[in-house]
Amino acid sequence: MTAVSNWRARTSRVLGLVDACVVVWAVAGAFIVRFGLEPSFVVSGQESTYVWLSIVLAILWWFMLGAWNSRQSRILGAGPDEYKRVAAASLWLFGLIAIFSYVFRIDTARGYVGIALPVGLAGLLLGRWLLRQHLSVDRTRGDSMSRLLLLGGPSAVAHLATSLERAQHAGYLPVAAYTPGVSATSTEQHDGLPVLGCGTDVPSILDAIDRCKADAVAVSAGVQLHPQTLRHLGWELAARNVGLIMAPALTDIAGPRIHTQQVAGLPLIHVTTPTLEGGQRVAKRLFDVIVSAVLILGSLPVMAVIAALVKIDSRGPIFFRQERVGIEGVHFPMLKFRSMVVDAESRLTDLAEKNEGNGVLFKMKNDPRVTRVGRFLRKYSLDELPQLFNIFSGSMSLVGPRPPLPREVEAYEHDVRRRLLVKPGLTGLWQVSGRSNLSWQDSVRLDLYYVENWSLAGDLVIILRTVRAVFHSTGAY
Repeated sequence: MTAVSNWRARTSRVLGLVDACVVVWAVAGAFIVRFGLEPSFVVSGQESTYVWLSIVLAILWWFMLGAWNSRQSRILGAGPDEYKRVAAASLWLFGLIAIFSYVFRIDTARGYVGIALPVGLAGLLLGRWLLRQHLSVDRTRGDSMSRLLLLGGPSAVAHLATSLERAQHAGYLPVAAYTPGVSATSTEQHDGLPVLGCGTDVPSILDAIDRCKADAVAVSAGVQLHPQTLRHLGWELAARNVGLIMAPALTDIAGPRIHTQQVAGLPLIHVTTPTLEGGQRVAKRLFDVIVSAVLILGSLPVMAVIAALVKIDSRGPIFFRQERVGIEGVHFPMLKFRSMVVDAESRLTDLAEKNEGNGVLFKMKNDPRVTRVGRFLRKYSLDELPQLFNIFSGSMSLVGPRPPLPREVEAYEHDVRRRLLVKPGLTGLWQVSGRSNLSWQDSVRLDLYYVENWSLAGDLVIILRTVRAVFHSTGAY
């Protein structure tokens, strides 16, 4: 058994054990809460019926999780699919129980079900999250990874390898490349990967798989193979228990936008374009108004203390108003607590040569213009609290691209201007992914990804990740 098979089998066993423990714990807990458990407790009558119901429910729940393929190694460690399958299996089971009880007029205690389902589902999701953290630590060391042979054109192989290395937590380790129809020598490399061949026949590809000990093949764009050859390759890989992954030339596309349709035996991939219009626009605005109002009321004492500290620390106004560019290029005054000296803008030219930012944005880790209080405020993003008023008034949103300066927008390339299709945000993917430590290219990529794949659920995830990012103060200066 290979190392890959070992970690997959081990992870599957651990998941099965964790699922069993959580299910038994939830069902037993619901039984005890419903009927109680005293030293002299004797099972009889209705209690006896629920004992058998609990045993059957625990067994069915465990098997439903397996039937929904929630323990498959390919979905572990990254993405929401794992959590969705756990939730779907649990909800389907209890939904079927409710239907069965209604059809056969069985009086199932609602309190029993009402405890077992939420407690069990929460425990299952927590168990998956803890295992995901363990896998993430393993994968940072290069363990618990699927070894990939990348099959495709040189540029596509290099792009795929770079993307997979950036997402190491997903568990894919590119080990070699194979470029059908492209002449290559035995010593040639693409993006640091050895090229094991360029033949267009199945035996040559299988030989490359054996040489690099890959357990999966990722077929990328630019592959010069006949569809029939790919079909035969798929059959051979299935016989060898080697995975086949198709990696189309689509980048930064979120899962909900991708829909597969079978036409004449061809898997056609449809990519929808999200539009922030109608009900979605109303929902996002309503969410911004309600949350910003609650946060303003809750943080008023904190803002009062900060205002006093800013005033005492250095001369000048409490707030700093700066012109920023919002949705569709409309300018607006953005509010912040003043964290720099009054003449900070006029001193910017003298410090231009010391820029430690990403080219377009000016950043300095030890900016002499920052006040003592300002340095603390910036570390924990407290200087941005007044932007809640911008959100409440409608010029900003809770989540969105970083609000740019007019001079930055003037330097935008055509593609980068897509950032202006939505309102800028107090937080965003740039905030939870490194802030000032990001390169300009990464900042643009994250902002464009948000614009192209916006969803209210995604906003909630970003807000939760923001809390952790702020406390860690990574990239804040």
